[in-house]
Amino acid sequence: MTAAGLRRTLATRVVLGLFLGVPDATLTHTQVASLVQARGVTVNRVTLYRLLDRLVACGVLRRQTDHASRSWRFALARDEDAEAVIRPPSFECDLCHRSLWLDAAGSEMRAWAGALLGRAAAQGHRGTQVELAIRGICADCDGVGAGGGARA
Repeated sequence: MTAAGLRRTLATRVVLGLFLGVPDATLTHTQVASLVQARGVTVNRVTLYRLLDRLVACGVLRRQTDHASRSWRFALARDEDAEAVIRPPSFECDLCHRSLWLDAAGSEMRAWAGALLGRAAAQGHRGTQVELAIRGICADCDGVGAGGGARA
């Protein structure tokens, strides 16, 4: 933490503990704030935003956009995330909001992502990262309503 410029505050330790305790959790700022408060720690909401941003900047957490709720979700970064330009594909559940890593797509995914970066460069853009996320309902949540009729 110190090498990344983070102080070892109580808030930092509690927030890290939340994500380390449930490695596949993806939490909004509001959810993190509620969980921190439930542990008896008071943190100003702006301070918490800054802390989450710092944890993303130093590669401890990753931030993803939840388009359905128009909010950011934070999750524990995997070791490969810190240096990868092409992130491993993930599946994001619309119901429980877990982010599940899909098995490595291998050379086909890297070739596809490289082609996209090449297209961006040909148009004068500088691509820095490629992410592929499939959104839907995970197997665990889908099993909850089995036989419950059609879903929207």
